[in-house]
Amino acid sequence: MAELFEDLDPPQRLLMGPGPINAHPRVLQAMAAPLLGQFDPQFREYMKQTSALYRGVFQTANRWTLLVDGTARAGIEAALVSLIEPGERVLVPVFGRFGNLLVEIAKRCGADVRAVEVEWGRVFSDDVFASEIKKHKPKVVAVCHGDTSTTMAQPLEALGKLCREHDALLYVDATATLGGMDLPADRWHLDVVTAGLQKCLGGPPGSAPLTLNERAEKRISRRKHTEQGLKAPGQKDGDGPVIQSNYFDLAMIMDYWSDKALNHHTEATSMLYAARECARVLLQEGLPNAFARHARASKALCGGLKAMGLKLFGDQAHKMPNVTGVFIPQGVDGDQARSALLAEHNIEIGTSFGPLHGRIWRIGTMGYNAREDAVLATLRALEAALAAQKFGLPRGAAADAARAAYR
Repeated sequence: MAELFEDLDPPQRLLMGPGPINAHPRVLQAMAAPLLGQFDPQFREYMKQTSALYRGVFQTANRWTLLVDGTARAGIEAALVSLIEPGERVLVPVFGRFGNLLVEIAKRCGADVRAVEVEWGRVFSDDVFASEIKKHKPKVVAVCHGDTSTTMAQPLEALGKLCREHDALLYVDATATLGGMDLPADRWHLDVVTAGLQKCLGGPPGSAPLTLNERAEKRISRRKHTEQGLKAPGQKDGDGPVIQSNYFDLAMIMDYWSDKALNHHTEATSMLYAARECARVLLQEGLPNAFARHARASKALCGGLKAMGLKLFGDQAHKMPNVTGVFIPQGVDGDQARSALLAEHNIEIGTSFGPLHGRIWRIGTMGYNAREDAVLATLRALEAALAAQKFGLPRGAAADAARAAYR
């Protein structure tokens, strides 16, 4: 039992997996700021500032741009449970594990789910989207922008317009891409978008930025329900079916974030500080600069991996810049190599799921870790781990290729 009373002293790891990643030092510093009460005027001002900052991050003018307290999955669930009415048809394009997650959550919301699938490592064409929407006539289309399980990014430029033409709402899970890839919510006609801090935004898991437009607001508001203990005399609820979660009820959360400040939950103070600082760091860098930084890190990592004689996974034309899949070479114990990276170099990379489990590693270059020294350290450590298993490779070639990509 003595260890229970030892000081917390986690090892200093370089987190180069598919997330979470190392938080930016400024974000960690912000989290140490003094706590305030949730209705303190200064804290309410920080909430307003956070909304304004994330309008810049999401590239939107949406009034309802806020945080859902919880990890990225909390944002996903809040969006889907608030949008989907029981029995409604929902179309989910699946190109990896997290498309399957959207299917599961939509089914739990009581939806009539129609999933269309593509081989892992590929994405959908706009023609497939058009055909499937016309065929199924969904009320909601739910799609991942980037699926870290396959490292693929789904092009979305045309999908929002298609959904408008067929009177469907479009929900986008941008957990893996927000801050690392261009995602102009307004220009692409995305109705609801959610994310998390722990990937390209360079923060810790625990807060889910979300934005929704007037089309989504109209849908959610007709399901509005006020808790009995907060309801004013004569106040009426909406005429739609009540949202089936209390905690993830976006109508209630919107009231909490509004000037009414109608109590719903107690805002996670330190996580709001973290989310606010993540957005400040990103917007001060500039979105185009951040996207370019992620792209450079990806190019350098891929160049180094190929110089080692390794093969990249999936359709490279649609690979996310912030996560790279690479096949584990024949004769190499993938788990042993990952363990060696962690034990000997304090570097973490990821394996994968489902049909890709044991076949590929996933290496992240995102957020604070999308930088040259982190890429070079990872390549050198992986080279050493492979050499220890007698995998023949030209020593030093990976770092040389990565440096050349940066130059």
